[in-house]
Amino acid sequence: MERRAEKGTGKQVGLSLVEQVGQRLMPLMAGIAATKQGLLEWVHDFGLRALDELMRDDAASLAGPKGKHQADRTHHYWGRTRTELTLGGRRVSVDRPRVRSKEGREASLPSIEGFRDQDPLSERVMNQILLGVSTRGYEASLEPRPPRVRARGSSKSSASRSLVAKTRQRLSASLERRLDDLDLMVLLVDGIEVARQTVVVALGISADGTKVPLGLAQGSTENAALCTSLLQGLLSRGLRIEDKILCIIDGGKGIRKALDDVFGDRAVIQRCQVHKQRNLREHLPEGRHGYVLTSMREAYRATTADAARKKLRALVSWLESNGHEDAAASLREGLEETLTVVKLELPLTLRRSLATTNSIENLVGSIRRVTRNVKRWRGTDMIRRWTGLGLFNAAKRFRRIKGYREIASGTFPVRQLALSRSGLLLYPELAPDEAAQAVLDFCMARQRRPPSIRRVFVDVMPGSVTK
Repeated sequence: MERRAEKGTGKQVGLSLVEQVGQRLMPLMAGIAATKQGLLEWVHDFGLRALDELMRDDAASLAGPKGKHQADRTHHYWGRTRTELTLGGRRVSVDRPRVRSKEGREASLPSIEGFRDQDPLSERVMNQILLGVSTRGYEASLEPRPPRVRARGSSKSSASRSLVAKTRQRLSASLERRLDDLDLMVLLVDGIEVARQTVVVALGISADGTKVPLGLAQGSTENAALCTSLLQGLLSRGLRIEDKILCIIDGGKGIRKALDDVFGDRAVIQRCQVHKQRNLREHLPEGRHGYVLTSMREAYRATTADAARKKLRALVSWLESNGHEDAAASLREGLEETLTVVKLELPLTLRRSLATTNSIENLVGSIRRVTRNVKRWRGTDMIRRWTGLGLFNAAKRFRRIKGYREIASGTFPVRQLALSRSGLLLYPELAPDEAAQAVLDFCMARQRRPPSIRRVFVDVMPGSVTK
């Protein structure tokens, strides 16, 4: 009995210590919260006072000092009125001086117009939504509004209207911008399902390695007609496809047919090597995955196209001899198109960047993360706007592809051939390498762009690439 009592007493002492610590910490936490609230109120009050002083100075610059006679006065004070400005993600109503001209026209204060031109409310709403805040919880996510100041614009309906207006404006500006000045090197096309609708997205990579979202098209399935509409829309906006262009796809038949219909033999197809490996893994038992995938990776890392082709064909024969005919047929289908970057003899770093659809897969992943916050879809326009919102969010984090320096420096094999061809026309007495360097020096001295990479794909591509 005594031992039980001692154990019980120990537990009670332990609990009392926890309670004592909690009681000592509670005032400290309350003090920190009060200090934060007090500091925020001081900042709000100081900012509103500074704004009021700024508006008084603007009024004085128009109507002169108040209470002093001026013979050449062009404006008069006309009392005070209320106006709305954006503060802390909501619209607050502030008092401002009112000024009129002698003709009776209302004069605008420069400070007020400056605040209105830089209205951050819609941008704040969009950023909060991207962080996962719902329109219903938008107001609770904001800082407390300044005391004794009327505010609006943070309700569910106001946040929804701001989001719709902002996304519609940005989407329209993005999908209607001209593409005449884009020096496109690579085109990637992929589809994603959003609310039982298919959205096909196009991503471009320029000659300096920059990723550029080009457009999107929405339909019921990833069919050739939808993809053709997307590609034709890019051409109508001024996208220049003068010669061969490298197109990276995941193997979808609709996208493949659209590229052939719109670009013809100018489209140089690179099938995603990662998707090809996934397809084979689905046809094989788990015990075969290690050997097959390792063999495919070794083939894709080969230094020449002949060596890679030889290893892949040997793997096809091994699969057939071991009773995996479906896997062998899957590997044989599109085998040559998975080796396009190897045939181009690109540098290894750049080859890894252009051998897969990883660049556009990251974009598609961003769209999935953004659209999963929507619980109820209302029409195709909403699907289009939210897809655009995910696209804009991904574009903020875009980086240039690995190996872009090898393109910009002029040592990239395809770009080097373009320089050599142009140089030999201008300097026939020089060797090809010297002529290429002469053209590059000429362009850099005059801040002009070197010959486009697109124009020389036809000169370096083996005949088997376009077959």
